[in-house]
Amino acid sequence: MEMHHHPEIMRFLVAQHVDELRHAAQPIRRKATPAVTDLTDIELRLCRVGDDPALDELATLAEQPLPVGRLVVAAVNGRIVAALPLAGGRVLTDPFARTTHLRPLLEL
Repeated sequence: MEMHHHPEIMRFLVAQHVDELRHAAQPIRRKATPAVTDLTDIELRLCRVGDDPALDELATLAEQPLPVGRLVVAAVNGRIVAALPLAGGRVLTDPFARTTHLRPLLEL
């Protein structure tokens, strides 16, 4: 048995469905990491096992997969904000930190 809905009910249902779709399509808001402004303490080194959680977070922030293998990391005030795979590839950078000046240092 086919049901016919009143046009006003159909408009209401369509509008409700559109609202649900718009809500579902909202971008995921990540907790903002405070921007790094004090650049007096910069450390360049090879990654260590203890860096794994920070590198996972950096890859998530950079929206890139974490490369396999060793990385050269740049830490500012003890926090890793950039990393470059030794085997080659793209630099992972924290989008909430100033890292442009660190890229050439990592490549050395």
